[in-house]
Amino acid sequence: MKKGTIGAMLMMVKKEIAEQGVYAVMKQLKEIGINLVEVSQIPMTAEFVSELQRACRDLHMEIGALSCGLNDLTAARKYPGDTLANDFDKIVADCKTLDCTTLRIGMMPVPYMESEEAGLEFIRLCEDYAIRLKEHGIRLYYHPHHMEMVKYNGKRFMDTMRDVTTHVGFELDTHWMWRGGVDPVEYIKTFKGRIYLLHLKDYRIAPVNFASYHVPEEEKMEYMFDKIVQFAEVGEGVIDYPNVLRTAVECGTRYFHIEQDDCYGRNPMDSIRLSYENLVKMGFKDWFELE
Repeated sequence: MKKGTIGAMLMMVKKEIAEQGVYAVMKQLKEIGINLVEVSQIPMTAEFVSELQRACRDLHMEIGALSCGLNDLTAARKYPGDTLANDFDKIVADCKTLDCTTLRIGMMPVPYMESEEAGLEFIRLCEDYAIRLKEHGIRLYYHPHHMEMVKYNGKRFMDTMRDVTTHVGFELDTHWMWRGGVDPVEYIKTFKGRIYLLHLKDYRIAPVNFASYHVPEEEKMEYMFDKIVQFAEVGEGVIDYPNVLRTAVECGTRYFHIEQDDCYGRNPMDSIRLSYENLVKMGFKDWFELE
């Protein structure tokens, strides 16, 4: 059977990185069994890039992908990080410094979500940058959520984005696919050759617990229909991960990154460890080893 490489998203431990430094955090990840990381929501300062490079060298770890924004078209403020529109040369230089050939855009700016036409403009810009980045040996991927599963004229916009592009790839996400109403195993097949990256996080319905969260009486109905839908550690929800991983690797996925947007009070390192342990129990221990 083919194999991919499973790592973790540094976004989950950005607070720890701010407090302890990236070297110390990477060492903790290494002790869990993580050898691959994806970088997101962390300022790409010269100091951070240098320390990340040192950590990868000393600890024999690799970077599966770096992140950036498209441009400053946000609802209220400048994009809080490097963008392809403003920092193209710096982004390319960071990729070269960190020996990373994969770049991702983590979310569509809100104004582009407001219509099919706006969304098409976004993905056309991504396609243009993907062509430019390819000249530097860098692949560009876009990470969708469930919003892209909206239908225009009976067709999912996510499918339209796939069909109108050639060079930009897609970093699908198991949780957001499930929340968006598709079976991840079957949906991944429709992106064969376009999904070098995949996010791993589960989907669960939490117990109704008004007391623990101090939910006021007038908010209990909203809580039941919204707040109990949760992100979960891999193997702690409903998604069929053995089939997801086997299908994805056959469809061209190489890097799989554990991610959890909210750990609900649990230490994020413990969440990463639980996902790691569950994947090992499923028979994927060797997928954590670098090729």
